[in-house]
Amino acid sequence: MSVNAVAHLNFHGEAREALEFYRSVFGGETTVATYGDFGAPEDAPGAEKVVFGQVVAPNGFRVMAYDVPGADGPQGPAPATRREHGTTVTTERFFLSLRGETVEEVGGFWEGLAAEGTVIEAFGPSPWAPGFGMVTDRFGITWVLDVAASY
Repeated sequence: MSVNAVAHLNFHGEAREALEFYRSVFGGETTVATYGDFGAPEDAPGAEKVVFGQVVAPNGFRVMAYDVPGADGPQGPAPATRREHGTTVTTERFFLSLRGETVEEVGGFWEGLAAEGTVIEAFGPSPWAPGFGMVTDRFGITWVLDVAASY
């Protein structure tokens, strides 16, 4: 038996845009179904919003997302994450962690996620990994990216 945990991101009207962004960064295929596809009348408010969406890439990347019903616009103040004296200080309940095998591979993902995002720790060598960085992407999701160390 096999089990996979997949991040399911909740958006307030930006799920489709976020899924396309993640597909542009990681590759793969995007699947989107709207509330209208699941039976909501076409003229119902929010019928065009995402009820189920995912990106699945051949490299193993997978993320799911949807638009919270009745929720449009900003989701309130963004949680604060920062690096201080080599440690991470945050009010966020989770980060998405992405680990790859090479600096080149992970560095490419870093560049994509950092576009229009907020860099918390620039991607580069660290004491524990050949490459490490933290970024909050333009949708407010904080990512921890690193390269698997060979011990």
